[in-house]
Amino acid sequence: MTQIAQKTQNDQWTPDSWRSKPALQLPTYKDQEALRHAEKTLAKMPPLVFAGEARKLKAQLADVANGKSFILQGGDCAESFAEFSASKIKNTFKVLLQMSVIMTFSGRMPIIKMGRMAGQFAKPRSTDTETIDGVELPSYRGDIINGLEFTEKSREPNPDRMIQAYNQASSTLNLLRAFAQGGFADLRKVHKWTLDFVGETPLTRRYETVAAEIENAIGFMEACGLAGDNAPDVMKQTDFYTCHEALLLPYEEAMVRTDSLTGEYYDTSAHFLWIGARTHQAENAQIEFVRGVKNPLGMKCSPDMDPDQLIRLIDILNPENEAGRLTLIARMGAGNVEKGLTPLLRRVKEEGRKVAWVSDPMHGNIQKSSTGYKTRRFEDIMSEVADFFAVHKAEGTHPGGVHVEMTGQDVTECTGGAYQISDNDLSSRYHTHCDPRLNANQSLELSFLIADQLKLIQKK
Repeated sequence: MTQIAQKTQNDQWTPDSWRSKPALQLPTYKDQEALRHAEKTLAKMPPLVFAGEARKLKAQLADVANGKSFILQGGDCAESFAEFSASKIKNTFKVLLQMSVIMTFSGRMPIIKMGRMAGQFAKPRSTDTETIDGVELPSYRGDIINGLEFTEKSREPNPDRMIQAYNQASSTLNLLRAFAQGGFADLRKVHKWTLDFVGETPLTRRYETVAAEIENAIGFMEACGLAGDNAPDVMKQTDFYTCHEALLLPYEEAMVRTDSLTGEYYDTSAHFLWIGARTHQAENAQIEFVRGVKNPLGMKCSPDMDPDQLIRLIDILNPENEAGRLTLIARMGAGNVEKGLTPLLRRVKEEGRKVAWVSDPMHGNIQKSSTGYKTRRFEDIMSEVADFFAVHKAEGTHPGGVHVEMTGQDVTECTGGAYQISDNDLSSRYHTHCDPRLNANQSLELSFLIADQLKLIQKK
């Protein structure tokens, strides 16, 4: 085992030290004075999340690293200003509750719930510009940066959008906290989480069976006196955390606050931040920024990740080798998991690094349909998750979670699933601003696969 690096870079980290590093995937703002004004405005705003919440999440993620819990990360590819509504937030939250209760009850393992919500506005792009009919404009990088409409005005990066993103994130968090803590997540309401548009299928009947068993178990507990004020809080409310990619660094820096209890820096834009596969270069700006904040962190690992490179990045982001600090999110693509993930698992295990492993079965499986839509085959997503569990079983490591792009809307964006969405069906309800998302039925179907895999872990 190599010695874990305690001092991997210059110790003089500050919230703005990333500015001296090469930065990828950042927009070019023409009006620098407007940018400075937006940053100063954000720096005076109240935090969106709190240091104590981030510490609580890190403690729970330590259980994942130690093989005792499982992570569910889900939500929009990219949040939208135009589609922002209370019902949309509520429906996505409902699906995440359904997914987690299936995994918890059938898989017999605690589920840590994180939403790609209240901050997932920025998206990396493969090119800086887009050309349509001979017109070249900046690529759409998410509503926090510019607009989707293909016009010069819309595509011009506008720093005032960061203020709008903050305000929407604040409203979203208010709702999420109310849903999680105000009785909506009460397990006695498990039947009420089903969305109105979800029809009668073998999948929904299977969920109703789970819900009925939960209600029977709760009925027994209530008969034993565990009702009303005597009922455990875990039955009446739930922990729910927010997460997003730490991409737009001017926004992230502006949201850094010093914790009054510890004196440490936290990025208060979200509980959990991750670094994407396009921006995880050890010497670049995104890694420099997140290494200094005390939030729990994630990092995407693609098939071309080298084991030596991974160990170096782990030691930069988690120099104390603290369980719960770092989650590695594998996005390999269907058919590539054994080849791409196995050497990374082996090396991390050999080196004794304490990390949680999560499967992202979405980003390696994008393809173009015969009808011209960007889509994902549900069969590929299921296959990648199944292979993720299989590789961990072979290596004697813990499959710690799943990271999916999904929605509570009645969309047709990914083909396959219980309703057998075809290429020709995509146009009927294709609403995403960016990448295709699982709908409620596909999300539940995936949850049952994961629950069945978790059962096998418990039987070991």
